[in-house]
Amino acid sequence: MARISRQQLIIYEELDTATDLLPTEQALWQAARDATNQAYAPYSKFHVGAALLLADGTIFRGTNQENAAYPSGLCAERTALFGLAASQPDHAPIVGMAVAARPSSGDFGPALPCGACRQVMLEYEARQGQPIPLLLPSRAGTIYRFKSLADIMPFNFSADDLPMI
Repeated sequence: MARISRQQLIIYEELDTATDLLPTEQALWQAARDATNQAYAPYSKFHVGAALLLADGTIFRGTNQENAAYPSGLCAERTALFGLAASQPDHAPIVGMAVAARPSSGDFGPALPCGACRQVMLEYEARQGQPIPLLLPSRAGTIYRFKSLADIMPFNFSADDLPMI
């Protein structure tokens, strides 16, 4: 049996500060940070906010929501996407997404989406048929800029993987 070693290339930009973002990205970035104030995180004390920029200029927010049956709450990325789809089923295309996180007391830090969120995010990108750029805070305090949600989920499961019925 032949074995082939392969490498996966992930392309992204790393920006030093929010001042390096475009004006629309700065507004989106700030909206995600502001959304952390509405997070309900009494158990983890980890407040996460997500913001979606729509083609019409609307910004839609989501926050993590916990409950006593921890960890059956929901992440900010999914509350933003699910909330948008539920409240505005005919919404304008999503043209940007940003995520921010901070402890209950302290400074903002890294906020890298969990696997479940990455899968959901990718499904929304596929549904709209166009890339959704993403801004994430890194562990180094910089900002990652991805051109597509697919860039953070290179080996994904999609409708194409389901059996034909």
